[in-house]
Amino acid sequence: MATYIFLTRWTDQGLQQTRDSVERAAAAVDRMEQMGVKIFETYWTVGEYDLVMVADCPDVETAHAVSLDFASRGNIRATALRAFDAGEMGAIIGKLPS
Repeated sequence: MATYIFLTRWTDQGLQQTRDSVERAAAAVDRMEQMGVKIFETYWTVGEYDLVMVADCPDVETAHAVSLDFASRGNIRATALRAFDAGEMGAIIGKLPS
């Protein structure tokens, strides 16, 4: 599994349904888990993005499918970022030529 950070922005439709945001996020977590994704954290944020989710996805295709599922429902648009922990980054740096 690989860690991904989903950065989301509400669409006009999603913004009009702000009061349902917590329930919609819980439903999204359920759908993601059905797709084989493990959610670590969900945060509502102030600034450029409205919601951030940290998750483990089995592969990049699943991460993309999650973003498409979010978009197809019309409430948010999501960007998925592959994230690396210190151990993974150390292994990547280890591949650099001397």
